[in-house]
Amino acid sequence: MSWSLTNWHRNRILQHEGIADAVWQKLIHLRCLKGLNPEELLRLRECATLFLHDKKFYGAHELEITDEMRATIALQACILILNLDLDYYRNWSQIIVYPGEFMLDYDYEDEFGIVHHVQHAASGEAWSDGPVILSWQDAAEPASHVGENVVIHEFAHKIDMLYEGPNGCPELHANMSAYTWHEVFSTAYKKFCRQVDRQQETVIDPYAAESPAEFFAVLSEVFFELPLVTQEHFPSVYEQLALFYRQDPAKRWR
Repeated sequence: MSWSLTNWHRNRILQHEGIADAVWQKLIHLRCLKGLNPEELLRLRECATLFLHDKKFYGAHELEITDEMRATIALQACILILNLDLDYYRNWSQIIVYPGEFMLDYDYEDEFGIVHHVQHAASGEAWSDGPVILSWQDAAEPASHVGENVVIHEFAHKIDMLYEGPNGCPELHANMSAYTWHEVFSTAYKKFCRQVDRQQETVIDPYAAESPAEFFAVLSEVFFELPLVTQEHFPSVYEQLALFYRQDPAKRWR
């Protein structure tokens, strides 16, 4: 963990701004935290505390943000970087929380120069240099649709956006092969898109076929929420995600 904090400053934050025990005990049973050992749980709690020190939460539509809500989001966001670094969430500070789904309304230009207008309901949105926007209803109940986790999804986008924009390939570690990553993800993505095009039943959300960036975000969700399923149906992708996140949740679940 860095964010250029001195040990004194870091320890002061952990001592005075830590997640309350009552809140912590309620949240350690989140599905994505299953199987974490005591040492990992301690590091996660510290990571989430430092995350909360850095980020500002704003409630939309007069939603009152409580300490438990902040901690709920922080723990799910920080499971991704448990063995990485807080710098993966650098250069932005705002998290906007709506009571439920919210409307996205924007224009975008496609590869042919045609401008399209988009308007649809969403449970999450991440901006490259801006905020993360979340539906509290979905963030609070990630297990209501098993395998889906809007917080993990949007924060996976944030990680992806740090390197060459949202393209499904975050900045890889020195011990990883960019060629292998692209081969594994491209092969799996094309196969998955064919399944969706043929309207075949899929083990993950068909929304993953929208783009390589969405494929990475959805696979990051199920990597933590349904690791054994991910390992069974996307073994090569699971291996790459385990190398990147430096975690093996399937092993924790056994």
